[in-house]
Amino acid sequence: MNAQELRDKTPDQLREELANLKKEAFNLRFQQATGALENTARIRAVRRDVARVLTVLNEKAAAAAAEEQGA
Repeated sequence: MNAQELRDKTPDQLREELANLKKEAFNLRFQQATGALENTARIRAVRRDVARVLTVLNEKAAAAAAEEQGA
């Protein structure tokens, strides 16, 4: 997942993606705690994807606020 793909999505789609990523992060942490996690690098990738989604959401919110201020 890259930032450009995320910027093409609507805020609702981004929130849904964020919820899915947080669920996946929880499941990965649970697997790690039980010793069942095979791909430890996936935890880092999911954390970065969560940050990427939050960044794009904040960009969109800031753009909307600036547009509202200018109008």
